[in-house]
Amino acid sequence: MTMSKERFEELVGEALDEVPEELLDLMDNVVILVVDDPPPDEPDLLGLYEGFSLTERGWDYSGVLPDRISIYRNPILAICDDEDDVVEEVAITVVHEIAHHFGIDDRRLHALGWG
Repeated sequence: MTMSKERFEELVGEALDEVPEELLDLMDNVVILVVDDPPPDEPDLLGLYEGFSLTERGWDYSGVLPDRISIYRNPILAICDDEDDVVEEVAITVVHEIAHHFGIDDRRLHALGWG
């Protein structure tokens, strides 16, 4: 599947538009990025949350760089057959990584169907 970076970024934006506003308002000090490729040691990774989840932040959490949610374009496109597949996979990946920001681990996400 091929898709321009601009269109892929639009789909990430649309996925974020579907996240309830109440949750987006609770997100703190986090940036969401579209990146072409994941780290070389994890070529099949679709998304990655890097930082301190809200449940890990204590009284001394201040003055730190924003957490990062990276959505990896090329691996997502590689597993999709058409744009509808990309829309679905982007939505799942965005929700999955946002959930990590709220402290939900992979095991729980898989149990909820967001693996």
